Amino acid sequence: MTTHEFYMKRCIELAKNGLGTTYPNPLVGSVIVHEGKIIGEGWHKKAGESHAEVNAVNSVKDKTLLKEATIYVSLEPCSHFGKTPPCCDLIIANEIPNVVIGTVDPFAKVAGSGIKKLIDSGKNVTVGVLEDECNELNKRFFTFHQKKRPYIILKWAETADGFIAPLSKEDKKPIWITNQYSRQLVHKWRTDEQAILVGTTTVLDDNPKLNARDFSGNNPVRIVLDKSGKISDKFQVKDRSQKTIFITESEKFETTENCIYENVIFDKSLAHSIANLLYRHDIQSVIIEGGAKTLQTFIDSNVWDEARIFKGQIKFQNGTTAPRLTGFPNHRFDIMDDQLKIFRNYD
Repeated sequence: MTTHEFYMKRCIELAKNGLGTTYPNPLVGSVIVHEGKIIGEGWHKKAGESHAEVNAVNSVKDKTLLKEATIYVSLEPCSHFGKTPPCCDLIIANEIPNVVIGTVDPFAKVAGSGIKKLIDSGKNVTVGVLEDECNELNKRFFTFHQKKRPYIILKWAETADGFIAPLSKEDKKPIWITNQYSRQLVHKWRTDEQAILVGTTTVLDDNPKLNARDFSGNNPVRIVLDKSGKISDKFQVKDRSQKTIFITESEKFETTENCIYENVIFDKSLAHSIANLLYRHDIQSVIIEGGAKTLQTFIDSNVWDEARIFKGQIKFQNGTTAPRLTGFPNHRFDIMDDQLKIFRNYD
């Protein structure tokens, strides 16, 4: 590992602290080094607040050292005025001579202009250090701006014999396929992503809250498919406790506070229509938790980026068959007696 890579790795570690809180902004970490010693570091914590570079500069006790320092940042510094001033101007004003950047920002208002501005001001700029890792860090942000849709994560749990639900339920209590640690991990994921999506059957059968009650963090925006308006006000997804978007063909509903209705046609282009709709709502990431029909719709349309599949130890013998996904997992993890497989779609 080179010196540049060592410090860039630290930038990435810092940036991850903002996962789930920076939307619609990217995850960014920054480190300032003087004579082989870190003298400042920071990360972007929340949209509208200081960027990583600002927090790193502000953390430096002796500002005179900045004129001989190198600033590392995982994503190209911004060059435009948004809710905060340009970070390029901050670097130039503090006369930091060396700038090391992980990857170029795809956002149209930046997209290389930050690098150009730094070079034009006489800075020694290095670009592309741990570029793949920095791109992976902002897979949600990059997908949103490059593909004009959210980063889509499919998630389900299946039994050892390949079912995600029994044929029928004797009562309204949930039937758990996975252990408590896997379930807590899922709630952690909900705090990481901007939205969560389920179909009508999931709501009618399970009456879920779709929040992150088992982990500390933000609750996601709820996205609920309800083609013909079957979901009544008695269900928890209509409690208005968090922003909820209902996607329907029915026109009998009107949008109210925290309860938004959007009309789409439920045809073979449904997955694409949903992705386009969520893009218009500025949603950068969504985790789709089922059921089988909803998940298969996105798989068959090849409108997904990642699939996280739990396999538990119990068996149903019969029931609702798990979605069909071909290929081999990129990663496998054991969570006590559960197995988690993660697939990536690079198409």
